[in-house]
Amino acid sequence: MRSVAFSPDEKEVASGSADHTVRLWDAGTGKALATLTGHTSTVSCVAFCPKGKILASGAADGSVKLWETASRKELAHSPAKAP
Repeated sequence: MRSVAFSPDEKEVASGSADHTVRLWDAGTGKALATLTGHTSTVSCVAFCPKGKILASGAADGSVKLWETASRKELAHSPAKAP
């Protein structure tokens, strides 16, 4: 696990990992809720927007993704930086 963020209502926790995934967890029970895939390198940061409906994740390759927390779907992404 490389990064962790609580949702604004503190009901969910997002984590970014070296296995290129973002995971959502139930903050009360610790139960895994979802695994978000699509990054191609270590997810080094995660952050919820203030209303908690959007989650941003950034990876070591410079890519950034936006996720809708309710549907767990990717909304947008920026490409990785060129080497």
